[in-house]
Amino acid sequence: MKETFSAVVWKEGKWYVAQCREFEVASQGASKEEALRNLSEAIEVHFSPPLATILPEISLIEAEVESGVA
Repeated sequence: MKETFSAVVWKEGKWYVAQCREFEVASQGASKEEALRNLSEAIEVHFSPPLATILPEISLIEAEVESGVA
């Protein structure tokens, strides 16, 4: 089943970045068209059933942040 999603595209240095507006998936490419094709593929992977046979390990980390930044 095909779905339609909206994307924003911008240039960062030599790369074009494409990001889906509906959820947190992004990709990049050497051209706007390539970035959008890669984003389409990334969305397909995002909605594919997980294939992992070993559960990922979840870790907690700490980081120093300046007051008023977070």
